[in-house]
Amino acid sequence: DFIFTMESHQLCMSEEEYLAMHLGPAKSPVFLPVCITYLVIFMVGVLGNFLTCVVILHYRVMQTPTNYYLLSLAASDLLVLLLGMPLELYEMQQNYPFLLGEGGCYFKIFLFETVCFASILNVTALSVERYVAVVHPLKVKHLDTRAHVKRVIFMLWGLSMLCAVPNTSLHGIAVLPPRFGREFPRSAICHVVKPTWMYKLIILISTLVFFVLPMFIISILYLLIGLRLHREKIITVQRLSKRNLQVTKMLCVLVVVFGICWALFHVDRLMWSYMDMSSVQHLKLFENVHIISGVFFYLSSAVNPVLYNFMSTRFREMFRHITCHSKGWQAPVSLTL
Repeated sequence: DFIFTMESHQLCMSEEEYLAMHLGPAKSPVFLPVCITYLVIFMVGVLGNFLTCVVILHYRVMQTPTNYYLLSLAASDLLVLLLGMPLELYEMQQNYPFLLGEGGCYFKIFLFETVCFASILNVTALSVERYVAVVHPLKVKHLDTRAHVKRVIFMLWGLSMLCAVPNTSLHGIAVLPPRFGREFPRSAICHVVKPTWMYKLIILISTLVFFVLPMFIISILYLLIGLRLHREKIITVQRLSKRNLQVTKMLCVLVVVFGICWALFHVDRLMWSYMDMSSVQHLKLFENVHIISGVFFYLSSAVNPVLYNFMSTRFREMFRHITCHSKGWQAPVSLTL
């Protein structure tokens, strides 16, 4: 009787009510505050990463192996902010129907997966470069040529795109099945359409291979760097070594911030994959984590240029000169040391 009553109730529902019951509200209830937060992150991130790209590409003095990795990271961040953020805001404003079709769904998943993998691989490569520069300085001339770094970056992006294919292939356009002789084309969403065990396995593997393992390696590398710097008391040496130390400290902070921001992103993915969403408490917890992880995810794409400005004398002077004295400027002597 209860089931019959429920079906009778659903039969009397409007399409909007039926979709809301199965898919939730068409518009996220937190759209406005999240949109304002994202807008601030967007403006800071796009401006900062654009300036980072300009100073590295325009001024030869900035074209160091380390900065090439930062350039690649800035390009990744710009992709997230310029393409990923509008797509997410669009979905928050209109959860369904997904109007961009199967191609748009594939593009969205492929973009986020590629950027996710490229970012961690770039940070890992940066950490390896710092380790070699500090702990094995004699090898720098052989490993840190511009041509070598460009090849590494090209390979990192190629690997990232290749590894983004499996998860992308599991997604597609899903619609609610016909019921009561009615079809629901407005229920179209970009969602997993293949067996969920495959999706869970891919998310678990990607978290281990593209977050846990790299962060473990990075932690070991910076531990070895710290031990080397402490042993040699590099602070008391010449100015060039002080600049080298400043760069290392800046990158260490970058890695810590990156790790915190992306840890929440991976927790969000694991919760979505493995948590029982039929529980109201679990669903509420996931919704809160999802909002927070989204803010931190985009924040990680905006915070790097701020770190460069605060922690790197060279970047700070470059940002100042490119914004205030863009015409007829020559690099100060201090920047060429």
